[in-house]
Amino acid sequence: MNNRLAELYQGVAIHATADAEHRAALELLALVMLADDNIDDSEVDVVREISAEWRGADFPFEDYLRPAIESARRAVEAGRSLEFLDAIDNTISSRVLRSALFSAARDVAGADDEVSPEEGTILAEVAVRFG
Repeated sequence: MNNRLAELYQGVAIHATADAEHRAALELLALVMLADDNIDDSEVDVVREISAEWRGADFPFEDYLRPAIESARRAVEAGRSLEFLDAIDNTISSRVLRSALFSAARDVAGADDEVSPEEGTILAEVAVRFG
């Protein structure tokens, strides 16, 4: 019985964890986008491209980006960006994803050809946690 149950759930935890980690990664990138109180189309395009590289075309990007932006917006408005970043840090355990996050965050911050001081602060925090 235990073997059947194990077989039934064999890929479930992996896929659920990957989904949660991808959501958290999008939240991190949304936090970078919102750090300067402006979401530029070029930033969204970079996030979309990064997301496709990480999860492929089958991932419903639009379904996940809006909630990620709203979560990041609430954190920024409440002055809880660092706590939000802590929660993201605690969610992502994949070493591959963790190592890619600083580079991705830097790409998003620089997408509009300018890294604001607010974005720089978030990037420094991302570098400490994920760099």
